[in-house]
Amino acid sequence: MSVKIRLKRMGSKKNPFYRVVVADSRSPRDGRFIEQLGYYSPLTEPITLKLDNDKVLDWLQKGAQPSDTVRTLLSSEGILQKYHEARYSK
Repeated sequence: MSVKIRLKRMGSKKNPFYRVVVADSRSPRDGRFIEQLGYYSPLTEPITLKLDNDKVLDWLQKGAQPSDTVRTLLSSEGILQKYHEARYSK
């Protein structure tokens, strides 16, 4: 069973915002999720991105795979760099 960190679409028509959630890869995009990690609003200027860094790092260490979009967001926040340093520092 694979766990993914991905976006869940919320909001109204033509006015989306997204929640960053941890979900089973087999569940639908807007379906059941395990835990909410933050939110992302691409329509605000500048974009709004709020993440719980500790929870994200914890899920990455447990083996959760980020989607392509979430991977881009995590790298822009510097979270993937922290994860890489924590994993390979010896």
